[in-house]
Amino acid sequence: MEIEFENVSYTYNYKTPLRKVALRDIDLIFKTGKINCLLGKSGSGKTTLIELINALLEPTKGKITIDEFTLKKGVKIKNINDLRFNIGLIFQFPEEQIFCNTVYKEITFGMRYFNYKKDDLYNRAKQSLAMVGLGEEYLKRDPYTLSRGEMRKVAIASVLAYNPKVLIFDEPTVGLDDIAKTNFIKLLKTLKEKFNKTIILVTHDVDMVYEVADYIYVLQSGEVVIQGDKYKVFNHKLLNEYGIRTPKVLNFIHMAKKLKGIKLMQRDNINDLIKDVYRNVK
Repeated sequence: MEIEFENVSYTYNYKTPLRKVALRDIDLIFKTGKINCLLGKSGSGKTTLIELINALLEPTKGKITIDEFTLKKGVKIKNINDLRFNIGLIFQFPEEQIFCNTVYKEITFGMRYFNYKKDDLYNRAKQSLAMVGLGEEYLKRDPYTLSRGEMRKVAIASVLAYNPKVLIFDEPTVGLDDIAKTNFIKLLKTLKEKFNKTIILVTHDVDMVYEVADYIYVLQSGEVVIQGDKYKVFNHKLLNEYGIRTPKVLNFIHMAKKLKGIKLMQRDNINDLIKDVYRNVK
């Protein structure tokens, strides 16, 4: 599912003196079947951008093309549910949006809304739970008796259950411990490699981005100021000026070269990097 922004701007309170430009002349294409990441300081326009994709907001200027759908100011979208069926949006702290009294009802809510056959509901709910690492026994549980991490997994499973082509995660690792974050990264890789999902991540977690991203857009004051693969973006000389810190893996590589003269290959995660260090000091 291709998503393209063409000269897109969005202004809050457009017709009032309190208007505020959140996005300005955005041109970008999210890579199909890849992990696309949006980086930028708070207020740079990241959340506005993903709300435009799901038609929660309407562009003030320009257009967004999502397969056969065109999102444009003043243009009514026919079959908007068909668009939203294919775009799963998981908000920050999705566990706070849980409202059903069993995990089964929570996971199947979206499927019922999109008119899935009743005979398919149980198996799809079970399969979506398995994808996030939870067993079938959770279907009978009250979500409010689960841990925060388990609730987040249930919230993600409720989106995976109706099988959207695009998955958008807004700050997905906030509040997660290291184990939960590692499991989430594994899930992202599985969704991309096994299920060919197009994934869009909005996050401040540069270490996760460095490990998983195929393509990155950096936003500043509503504009795309840097874009490219992670090697290009994280080696950009102006990155720190836009409030983006260097990932720990890259910091370690630079330090090893500067202090010990060890030239390490660029690796996606710290475990692979440690193996390189071991090989160099043997």
